[in-house]
Amino acid sequence: MRPHVDQRQARVLALVRERGSVRVAELAVELGISPVTLRRDVEAMAARGEIHRMHGVISRVAEPLPGRGATPGPGAGGGAGRVVGMVVPTTEYYYADVVRGAREAVEARGARLTVGLTRYLPGEDRTQADRLLSTGADGLLLTPNWDSGAAGPGEGAWTAGLPVPVVLVERWAPPGHPGAALDRVVSDHAHGAARAVQHLAERGHRRIALASQETPTSARLRAGYEAAVAALGLEPAPPWPRVESGAGVEAGAGAGAGALSVADRFARTLEYLYRAVTQGGVTAALIHSDTDAIMLIPRLQARGVRVPEDLAVITYDDEVAGLADVPLSAVAPAKREVGARAAALLLDRLSGDESPRQHLELLPRLSVRS
Repeated sequence: MRPHVDQRQARVLALVRERGSVRVAELAVELGISPVTLRRDVEAMAARGEIHRMHGVISRVAEPLPGRGATPGPGAGGGAGRVVGMVVPTTEYYYADVVRGAREAVEARGARLTVGLTRYLPGEDRTQADRLLSTGADGLLLTPNWDSGAAGPGEGAWTAGLPVPVVLVERWAPPGHPGAALDRVVSDHAHGAARAVQHLAERGHRRIALASQETPTSARLRAGYEAAVAALGLEPAPPWPRVESGAGVEAGAGAGAGALSVADRFARTLEYLYRAVTQGGVTAALIHSDTDAIMLIPRLQARGVRVPEDLAVITYDDEVAGLADVPLSAVAPAKREVGARAAALLLDRLSGDESPRQHLELLPRLSVRS
């Protein structure tokens, strides 16, 4: 291998180890090389077992999970020959890391992961679960299409009646719901939002806004945000604008889309933040998600709002926040660990573990970037 190729691949490996995962297209731009050259490097590195690659994303090779010691070989932990079915909305963006963590944990115990995608289509989660069961899945990791992240009245009771062990992933059922008795592993998004508010308050901001379009995550973000504002005695930000009845619905918008098109929702977020700063006294904001923040900031600047001088920003998700022109501080849910913990819990159940059911909440991490 030529020396410059060695150096380039060493740089790729260092960045992947530092960030956990990165998109190939974005990394090619950052390194100033062609996507074709980078893909060739990625293929060679993946073949050597230095990195993982999936759907345009490369990630570091799994390290042993905290408290679990060295990664067991195939057949360890009672998972040999098992098939774990996983139903998720997508294997892109947020769920790429969740699926990756589950796959690594499953394969480390000699089992096999099969995935069903719902694309947020109504009723597709049940269809995919049934399909995976019909093809031999011994247990299921489920992320149902629940708009608020939680099962509503009369929604999702089927999850508790499945004939195999089930673990909910990044979804929860309220007390009294049949699904509340299922194992589940989730990110504590409320804590993540509260941590962002606390950090901004520690830096002197007294009026902090939350800008989050409606997603399965947004309800928990708002709960944590509002709790932190109240606990810290901060001044309330202008209320988030309500969607007017009769607004058009974008075809195929998916779960949590609300009654507005993508363009309309983005324009509403931009207008809200602009008015919050120029008329509402807001000096800081938590923006969900990174991609929205990266698109919103130059548009705010074009209208005279300086970032961070007039508006300090923390983003939520930390998918691409570090790749912005000015790297953005961000709250990062432990997505890979959520998938790994959920898979390990399911395999334990399949191995005969009859300990009490578990509801695990993993705390997101705040990454402060200057």
